[in-house]
Amino acid sequence: MKMQAISRRDALAYMTAMLSTPALGQDAYPVRSVRIIVPFAAGGGADAVARALAQKLSERLGQQFIVDNRPGGAGNIGTEAAARAAPDGYTLLLTGPSHVTNAHLFRQLPFDPMRGFTPISLLTSAPYVMVANPALPVSNFRELLALARSAIPPLSYGSAGNGTAGHLAMEMIKAAAGIDMVHVPYRGSPPLLTDLMAGRVAVAFDNVLSSGPAIAAGQLRGLAVSGMMRAASLPGVPTIAESGLPGFDVTVWQGAMFPSGVDTGIVKRLAQEIATAMQAPDLRARMTTLGVDSIGSDAETFTRFLEQEHQRWGEVIRRSGAKVD
Repeated sequence: MKMQAISRRDALAYMTAMLSTPALGQDAYPVRSVRIIVPFAAGGGADAVARALAQKLSERLGQQFIVDNRPGGAGNIGTEAAARAAPDGYTLLLTGPSHVTNAHLFRQLPFDPMRGFTPISLLTSAPYVMVANPALPVSNFRELLALARSAIPPLSYGSAGNGTAGHLAMEMIKAAAGIDMVHVPYRGSPPLLTDLMAGRVAVAFDNVLSSGPAIAAGQLRGLAVSGMMRAASLPGVPTIAESGLPGFDVTVWQGAMFPSGVDTGIVKRLAQEIATAMQAPDLRARMTTLGVDSIGSDAETFTRFLEQEHQRWGEVIRRSGAKVD
């Protein structure tokens, strides 16, 4: 067969079509199931957010989004698994504050928390609540600060473990208010709350969802919430910022990331789908029951947020001397 001559214009058109093929593929994404690695145990807050989002994305995109819990190592085991996954858009990581704090708490990590991932979307945000044993003679945050300044021996505070957000947030308060308190780390939130209600430690930061029922039942006293806005589920509990430490703002958040190297078109597509899903009335209602605010940001906003969190918690950790290895 005689080959027809290809004009320069036809050649350019062909090359343009070939170069645009990946973009056309993005419109079809996903074409198979997508794995969401959650580096924490099933049943926790991050897991609940992941499963609610997975269900909504499965409905919207026509492919299964499957939650894969990989707990352990303060979140590092699951995070490493996500970092080593193929950057094809079919494995993503749902993570939270430990992603940035672990970068400063561990001397060596088998992945780069900041460069090893491509941010997709900030999913949720919620304040912590400072809770006290009801027998402690304080009814608000200001009274706690006054008691802490005069207490001999120093008051104790509990946390879910060394380097957790509750630990570091209290260290921020100690530095800002010029008080001394003794840290008592636990292996997770349940044993912490048990000892707090028994009076073995005086105060602690905890998430609103798990402490809310205990506050309502009078088993714990809510002193303040850590965000800039009062929690919708605890409207009578003021913020720390309005209780003596202006500008104080610490939240627990969840975000979605890909391993680095995923096509930018796929990142943008999934970010858009997540934003739409997170604002759906049924998913927003589900997030409210979990005690979190539904966000669903674009990738650029989440990237800036991560950089700010990385810098801020790095300073707190260096100042506190907190270590986990």
